[in-house]
Amino acid sequence: MNERKLTLLMDFYELTMANGYFRDNKHNQIAVFDVFFRSIPDDGGYAVFAGLEQVVEYIKHLEFNDEEINFLRSKKVFNEDFLYYLKHFKFSCDVYSMKEGTPIFPHEPIMIVKGPLLDCQLIETYVLLTINHQSLIATKAARIVYAAEGRNVLEFGARRAHGYDASIYGARAAYISGVLGSSNTYVDYKFQIPALGTMAHSYVQSYGSEYEAFTAYANTYPDNTLLLVDTYNTLKQGIPNAIKIHKEILEPKGFRLKGIRLDSGDLTYLTKEARKMLDQAGLKDTKITVSNSLDEYLIKELIHQGAQIDTFGVGERLITARSEAVFGGVFKLSAIEVNGELVPKIKISDNIQKTTIPGFKQVYRFYDESGKAEADVITLHDEKINPDEPYHLFDPNFPWKDKVIENFKVVPLLIPIFIKGKLVYELPRLNEIRAFAKEEHTKLWDEVTRLEKPHEYYVDLSQTLWDLKQELIKKYKK
Repeated sequence: MNERKLTLLMDFYELTMANGYFRDNKHNQIAVFDVFFRSIPDDGGYAVFAGLEQVVEYIKHLEFNDEEINFLRSKKVFNEDFLYYLKHFKFSCDVYSMKEGTPIFPHEPIMIVKGPLLDCQLIETYVLLTINHQSLIATKAARIVYAAEGRNVLEFGARRAHGYDASIYGARAAYISGVLGSSNTYVDYKFQIPALGTMAHSYVQSYGSEYEAFTAYANTYPDNTLLLVDTYNTLKQGIPNAIKIHKEILEPKGFRLKGIRLDSGDLTYLTKEARKMLDQAGLKDTKITVSNSLDEYLIKELIHQGAQIDTFGVGERLITARSEAVFGGVFKLSAIEVNGELVPKIKISDNIQKTTIPGFKQVYRFYDESGKAEADVITLHDEKINPDEPYHLFDPNFPWKDKVIENFKVVPLLIPIFIKGKLVYELPRLNEIRAFAKEEHTKLWDEVTRLEKPHEYYVDLSQTLWDLKQELIKKYKK
């Protein structure tokens, strides 16, 4: 799996278009493409950007070998000059991107690709499938971690993911958004995400009795004994047996019962009763972990009802983002060079959400004096914003909704990753991305991060860009 070559992981029409560009001598025409998304999953207030590292690795290794060229030749739709070009292909675009872990919002470019039209087109599929998947899972994980209110969240979805890549990179994305660890051992090996887990019901069932199974486990892992207590009868057998194991096996050896786990039943009632029984036995330090089809809404309700839970193990509804399983990112042309000048391009739709924003752009994030994110402003790439001067913010869809802000800090969000095909960005370690995501989350207002009916975070256009968009709409609507 590590040796897979993914060059041909692209929609076939990208190759047919590339062949057409080459035939018409348009392949080196400079173009600008934006990567953005149109709506936040689960009607949330924000999303989380993830997947940049894998995009970088793909681009770094993007080349066509003889076997791939022969396969394309066998399709009998590509001319030989084009295949020769692909055989010697070297990616030569500029790529600008937000950092992984950045909170992101609809319609703003989260990545921009600028360079030869053919080069841009070839990477579209991989860019979208990677960013769409990881940003979707990172966003879902952020909601679940938020709902847990400081309690630990573990990703338990390896066996329910949509294939092994979805499990591996879903766990990576979840970790970026604050999940503590994963049941997937491979992600510990590959990314150093802590692999965590103890036993399944089959372990308990394989012994003559629950107590015998607990005894065997405690003798094997005395310093890390966490027992699954709901195989038979949680309150009458499982927890009493766990307490007995502590008193008869662990305590005499100088160890403590680390925890119990529940995977079924009324989790509020059972954890309340379990906490009482453990506390009465002198095991106030023994933690309670629960799993069983959890998501942010159920977690919120469990906490509201007073459930005594220290750790949530979240599986299928996290790793598949079951409530809304599509992120919806798109890759759209926004400018193309004609006679040495970048000409802005726009796609117009009767659906306002599908009318694109033209031009080669930058995104600035405004922070108020307290350090909270106030709004994002999309500008043309060469526009500068002076934080020492008042700035006029207005809603691009309802421009009469406006305000002037002062005493703000402003940060450009799109930074160079590749320049003319050369990697100029040092990829951070995963723990650094995770820390960055946590820090950026604290800069959002609580009203933006709440699960239901969040405040709409504003993504505005600069006056110059708004004027350009209106000009092009009028031009092409004639």
